[in-house]
Amino acid sequence: MSSNAYRGRLAPSPTGYLHLGHARTFHRAWQRAREAGGNLVMRMEDLDRDRSRAEYAEAALEDLRWLGMDWDEGPDVGGPSGPYQQSRRGEVYRVAWQKLSDGGFLYPCRCSRKDLAAAVGAPHEGPHRGNDPDDEPVYPGTCRPAQTGAGRFDLSAGPGEGPSGLNWRFRVPDGEVIAFEDGNLGPQRFTAGVDFGDFLVWRRDGVPSYQLACVADDFAMEITEVVRGADLLKSTARQMLLNRALGYRDPRWFHCELMVDEQGRRLAKRHDALSIRELRAKGRVPGELLAAG
Repeated sequence: MSSNAYRGRLAPSPTGYLHLGHARTFHRAWQRAREAGGNLVMRMEDLDRDRSRAEYAEAALEDLRWLGMDWDEGPDVGGPSGPYQQSRRGEVYRVAWQKLSDGGFLYPCRCSRKDLAAAVGAPHEGPHRGNDPDDEPVYPGTCRPAQTGAGRFDLSAGPGEGPSGLNWRFRVPDGEVIAFEDGNLGPQRFTAGVDFGDFLVWRRDGVPSYQLACVADDFAMEITEVVRGADLLKSTARQMLLNRALGYRDPRWFHCELMVDEQGRRLAKRHDALSIRELRAKGRVPGELLAAG
């Protein structure tokens, strides 16, 4: 592949129906890929076992096509690498996990969600958390080793199983400023250990975190630009640290402004009235819905 070839991705999470905010962000990603004459990958981020549903995945593909979007790789396109479903890519994530462990970047963590909630009074950890108010809380360091790279670990359990039922965290370089130029929102700066702490890369239930899966997939799929919502700006800083630890080159970043409701809260999948399904049923048309996107 030419180093100048554009490769973007659409990465819906099938935990509910797409809402208008999702649609406009995905449309921006689609536009940027098509304007660059590049390829667009469809990746279904279905690692949340409790909430992901096949009907939501099918609905997302249908809604995006109805909105006029297409893609070059992924579900229903075929080719040697598709379809892309994170729930079927466990070996890719285990390889990345082992590389991080071999480099001394990880440590096991026995803290439960209840422990963290009691320690920091913050939201519970989860596989798909973005920025405030649902972001992973700054870890208080309960299980953090005294020294960097204090141990090496082997993730050799069977497929889909985590080691010894533990969480695994990436040790961040405290005080380091992670800066990047966002293609839409301009200069961004986050301080490791202040804006975010040691973060999950593998969960006790055997599921890789959003951060690890996203980085491993973007590298494997040769993504050159990540287009997503501004709620994931802090995740970008975390993912830059993972890229560095793994020896991967960062893609370019382009974060879209978030849509909010009448109370100023960002849209979420609980806003059923603004789901593409509901808006379609009310007779709205794609051009009207995407006009502000």
